[in-house]
Amino acid sequence: MAPPSSAVASSDTDSTDHADESDEAGAADAADAADALNSPTVATTAVDGTAQPATEENDPTPDDARHDEPGAEGTDSAAPGPTTDAAEGETVTIATSPEPRRRFRLLPRRRWLRRTLAALAVVVVLLAVLVTPSLVHALTRPGSDTVAARLAEWGRDHGLGPVVTWLEARQYDLDQPPTGGAPPGGIPHAPGAVTDRPGGIPVPPPLPAPDGLPPLPGEGQWQPVVSTPHGDAVRMTTVRPDAAHTSFLVGVLWMDPTLVRGVLHPGTEDPGGDWSVPASVDPDEQRTVVSAFSAGFRLQGDSHGGWYLDGREARPLVPGAASLVIHRNGTADVGAWGSEVRMGPDVAAVRQNLIPLVDHGVVDPTCATGGTAEWGSTVGQAAYINRSAFGVTATGAEIYVGGPALSVCTLGEILRSAGAVRGMELDINPAWVSGAYFHPTGQPRPDAFQLFPGEQVGAQHYLQPSSRDFVSFDLRSVADTAGAPPSTQHHGGKHPPSGTKHHP
Repeated sequence: MAPPSSAVASSDTDSTDHADESDEAGAADAADAADALNSPTVATTAVDGTAQPATEENDPTPDDARHDEPGAEGTDSAAPGPTTDAAEGETVTIATSPEPRRRFRLLPRRRWLRRTLAALAVVVVLLAVLVTPSLVHALTRPGSDTVAARLAEWGRDHGLGPVVTWLEARQYDLDQPPTGGAPPGGIPHAPGAVTDRPGGIPVPPPLPAPDGLPPLPGEGQWQPVVSTPHGDAVRMTTVRPDAAHTSFLVGVLWMDPTLVRGVLHPGTEDPGGDWSVPASVDPDEQRTVVSAFSAGFRLQGDSHGGWYLDGREARPLVPGAASLVIHRNGTADVGAWGSEVRMGPDVAAVRQNLIPLVDHGVVDPTCATGGTAEWGSTVGQAAYINRSAFGVTATGAEIYVGGPALSVCTLGEILRSAGAVRGMELDINPAWVSGAYFHPTGQPRPDAFQLFPGEQVGAQHYLQPSSRDFVSFDLRSVADTAGAPPSTQHHGGKHPPSGTKHHP
């Protein structure tokens, strides 16, 4: 016999109570998790087809009731279900797909980009306003410095020194001087060579060829380029830099201290300021000038040394630094400051740069291993680039060396082989290494000649204001110009073709 309906209902109710409680607990947990992650949107749809949003604020049905309502199965699911039939007047709840959680953003992307670009534009304009006057000044100041040299100097003056040095190093990496080969046309005859005149201090011995190489015709042979009634005031020669870079030529000047006197000139920018000596070989000095060449590294720190003229220091003199000293009688000397050369009433000018390159007739062994304190930060001591140096011999003769494809060591070796017992590195890089000699006639605008082939700086560069300091040498007397050839034309610093003789 079938059990009473009440008993069946009671049994069914008892058998489902635990399942309902378990289902409700699980459904509640799942709903909480779904709400936390997805925040689904639930809409209620009336029988008449009007959709109304059902939110916690406007849905009057409690959470427990929603689970127990007839036809509400699946309303906790995130997936939409089919629409079920409902009696008239009833409201059917339909679950919609969850909307993705919106990420928190300060500003919309386009607005943020516009504001960032606007801020950058303001910064650029402000920087342009600040730097434009100084940059214009650097590009338009008097002198014959190249645009590249002016930009590099401006960059170093405005905190971009490391960037300029890095660019110079990369340029060197991409354009290193080739090895092997021979100089085009061989060893050239000295442009502006003159007839040899006896007198003065003894002629130095010829410079040897690089180790392991036989000398080329004319290599290392001294040729007079400025003569006086008392002897040759200036001689020059040409040698290859080393046994590897055999297609390049380095120029060497030799000057007789009994016939010439030295002058340290300030640059308009380095060191700048007011001095008794002009920033150029002015028309008065042009009557007797015989040579000029660039001085050392910049004084703002690269030289690791000081500068002295007119009884005052533009930069403090540094003990132990390599120093070019010009005495009041016009003679020049080189040595370590404070030991080999020192301050005294006879000192007219001092130009310091790095450490001594040659001392006691020996090249400093750190020429291949020293760092920025010894040989500067530009490119490096082992790079083969344009370099220059100055030294003195045991007889007091003054030696200048300048040319391409030189390391610190090979520069020092040429200076030593020319007879220097003490010497120092001066400048570096093609834009600054420049040596010139002149035919003085007692009149302004003398003929000017570059020291070595391929020199980037014109020979008449120093006849106009120079931004950097430099050293010139003049005949001691206007009367000594009587032996110089007449000045009939200006050559603009061009180096004649190899093997040709200059006829002024």
